[in-house]
Amino acid sequence: MVPPHPSLLDLHGSLSSRVHLSTIPWPSRPTPFHPDLLVRYTPFAMERYQSTWEHRVEINLSESGVHPMTARELLELAGRPELDIADIRLTYGQSNGSDELRARIAARYDGADEDSVLVTVGGVEANFVAFWHLMETHGTAAVLVPNYGQVPGLLDSFDGRVIPVPLQESEGWQPDLEALESALREGARFLLVTNPNNPTGVVLNEASRAAIARLTEEHGAWILADEVYAGAEQGGPETASFWGAHERVLCTNSLSKAYGLPGLRLGWLMAPAELRDELWGRTDYTTISPNSISDRLATLALEPETRSRIVERTRGIIRSNFDLLRDWMEAQEGRFRYIPPDAGAICYLRYDAEVNSTEFAEKLRTEKGVLVVPGDHFRMDSYLRLGFGNPADELREGLDRVRAAFDELA
Repeated sequence: MVPPHPSLLDLHGSLSSRVHLSTIPWPSRPTPFHPDLLVRYTPFAMERYQSTWEHRVEINLSESGVHPMTARELLELAGRPELDIADIRLTYGQSNGSDELRARIAARYDGADEDSVLVTVGGVEANFVAFWHLMETHGTAAVLVPNYGQVPGLLDSFDGRVIPVPLQESEGWQPDLEALESALREGARFLLVTNPNNPTGVVLNEASRAAIARLTEEHGAWILADEVYAGAEQGGPETASFWGAHERVLCTNSLSKAYGLPGLRLGWLMAPAELRDELWGRTDYTTISPNSISDRLATLALEPETRSRIVERTRGIIRSNFDLLRDWMEAQEGRFRYIPPDAGAICYLRYDAEVNSTEFAEKLRTEKGVLVVPGDHFRMDSYLRLGFGNPADELREGLDRVRAAFDELA
């Protein structure tokens, strides 16, 4: 037992007169300290690139969501233009999200209730909390690739093992199920799925979803499903959640992509109710609680009728802008090969030019004032991820500059 520092007793004499601090157990390491166990920093290449340059270029085609709304536009869609956010008290809110917000999120998932929901500061905190829990008990992960690089980067930083499971372009970016089963046999204890996918924008078909659920359940593995693009489909029904596929499923989402509200920094993690306190407690070490204004506006955004209006806005932008992007690509006579995205304002295209993707992205940034995501950030050269959620005139101008850069190479 480690006694408290004497200064603690001096400063809190009134407390020590009531509680014997020396009787409170202090945290101890389960294993002896060893320098090899220190966490290392693995740079998140895509986010570093975007964070550095997205506000330093004229046209940003690296974003994967639609043009964001203003607070006024959100209030008007919600039918609450009279609400003055200046009246929202800037206090610590309920640290796992207000009861009303969690109820509205839970209503989006079959069989869920408020205890299944942990509200977080953006989808990245939701992913981090989920990763932290899974990594602590299950250090090997299978990852559908290409994929958003946050969790793979965290696995590398924490010295975890990643077993890649390729999405096959020849099969419409559907997973190699034999590779998945092999990864699970090799000891992968959870599977990272982003559905709809980033960077391809493709949705897993029913056969793939069913196989993923069956194989992970058979092997006692968890699914960590990042579903941030659900609701941003070009058409058809909303992408079904993995929630409820079996008992070992964690799902993350946020208001950034399908809602056009990235500045709220509001996300959530869906988990079995018995994990609520354990997962919630981890946010005591990160952000403590969501922003009070964000919680209030998110509650408005997820009111069912308001949500429908927001999704309609998002889908309208994606449909019309993808038509523009498709015409632009087809006019260039075979320069690009791509599978049309099902969801999200992103298209993952392979280009026919003798230039490294990062070198080309830098040419665009420095010479044309346009930011895109190079395929190198997904460990796939000769690809670009183009965002097309911008205002139409801005998108046209950005694409004209991309074409000019390719023409110069030719």
